[in-house]
Amino acid sequence: MDSDAAFDLDGITWIPVSPKLTPVRVTIAAIAIGIPLVAGLALAIIFGGWLWTAPVAIALLLVWVMWLVPRQVRAIGYAELDEDLLIRKGVMFRSLVVVPYGRMQYVEVQAGPVARSRGIAEVQLHTASAQSDASIPGLPEAEAARLRDQLSARGEARLAGL
Repeated sequence: MDSDAAFDLDGITWIPVSPKLTPVRVTIAAIAIGIPLVAGLALAIIFGGWLWTAPVAIALLLVWVMWLVPRQVRAIGYAELDEDLLIRKGVMFRSLVVVPYGRMQYVEVQAGPVARSRGIAEVQLHTASAQSDASIPGLPEAEAARLRDQLSARGEARLAGL
């Protein structure tokens, strides 16, 4: 049995997110992991001994994150179908979300300061069910605006038909 059968859909053209998402996520991870690394180094330098294990472990975590993030970003994609929006994510823990246009309540675009500096944004889809909310990170700002407008229009058209 093919283990990827649930994720491989015939005839679907996946649109990848911007590669600019990689440096955004790397920057955020470097800040989040770098602060404890510096603190651990300071403590290890002052007190020595077994305290050196903390900065070594944190440095290894930072190296692992730097290796992992580009792979995660390459695995993110979306596809606009006639009735649904498909979003896929993940390398080891894969996810495929199908959001029917008629179930969308509203579409939100958001971007933090690091993402804005790179010209990318995230499109967040909200539905009636909290479990089915979905997001597409790393879209160029113009594509995020286009997708927001397109999804809103399709959602309103499908909702009006109910």
